[in-house]
Order: sequence, then C-alpha cells, then structure tokens
Amino acid sequence: MTIIKSQLIYDKTIIKDEWLTIELPKINLEVKKQAGKVVLFKLTGEDYPTEEQVNQTVFPDSGKILLPLKVLLKHQALLKNRIKNQDIGFWFATHEEIEDSLLLLGDINQFPLIAVNIEKFSDGRIFSRGKQIRIKYGFNKTLRAFGDVLRDQLFFLKRSGFNSYLIRKDRDAVDALKSLNDFSNPYQGALDTIDPVWKRIKR
Repeated sequence: MTIIKSQLIYDKTIIKDEWLTIELPKINLEVKKQAGKVVLFKLTGEDYPTEEQVNQTVFPDSGKILLPLKVLLKHQALLKNRIKNQDIGFWFATHEEIEDSLLLLGDINQFPLIAVNIEKFSDGRIFSRGKQIRIKYGFNKTLRAFGDVLRDQLFFLKRSGFNSYLIRKDRDAVDALKSLNDFSNPYQGALDTIDPVWKRIKR
C-alpha cells in the first residue's frame, strides 16, 4: 500500500496536490484601535487585494495554478488557452467582495477548482461562502477550503458544499479525514443532505 504524504483531502481520500497556489505579496495592514487594543483590521468591502498586490503577483507560465481571483481577472485574456486546458483555478478570501468579479468571469464552471482561503478562523463566513458558490453561482466542480482549516470544521464544510480540504501543515491530515464521519445523521438539512432528520427517519 502506497502512503501519500499530503495535507490535501479530496472527498474522503488523502491525495497529492497537483495545484500550485499563488499567494499575494505581503503588504502592511492598516492598524487601528479597538477597545483600547491595537488590532489589525480587514473589513468587508475594503479594497482587497489591493491594486499593488494584484500588479506585483507573479506566477509560472505552465502547470496547474490556483490564482487569486483579481489576479485572474487582470490576466484572463492572456490565460485563455490555459483556462481552456483546465490548468487554471482561482481562490478568494472569506472577507473578500466577489460578486462583481465573478460576473466578469462568465461561467465559473469553466474552472475545475475554486478555493476559499480561511486566513484565520474566527466566524462562520467560510460556510456561507461554500453555500453561495454552490447555490447562487451553480458551481459543480471542486470547491476547496485552505488556510486555517481545522479538524472540527471539516464535517460542516462538507455540509456547506466543500469537497476538498487543504489541512494546515501543523495538523494531522489522517486524523482530520476521520472527522468527515463524526456524525451519522445530522439533524439539519444542508447541501450534502437536503432533508432534515425528521423527514429522513420514520419512528
């Protein structure tokens, strides 16, 4: 039996990650005060990523690459053939405004992979994003969560429409894989099981 040393879970299997995720260049974040503490803010609706980050992002001329959404938009015409060859996917952050950008892409099912970056898990926006991409935009290919992806989130990410999970390097992907079976009969209906339990089980 071949053991795959990987942090990527697809469906219910650990697989090798064939995609290169292109990161945005680092910039200085705006520092503000809240409740007497100095904190770093990322607000919904702010200019993210910045124009400077988009312009400074570089990526290879070949191979399967996962681009930041706004970087993809900037180079969409030049990447036409690679998109056609299914070599291009894109990612965006949980707090990022995406509606206008997705409209400019056209049919998002031309992309084999969309990913959502959880920079630091602090709320439930990642679950809303999964449902949004699956239902509102009708995406039917691979939907990946990456970044601050923790074991306890996987079962609920699956219920929100995700089928791919890149586990943090400091966590055990084998242990995380087990969490997809944490619950046999979830009470609420969701994307993976539409009906609530009281409709599925007769007593």
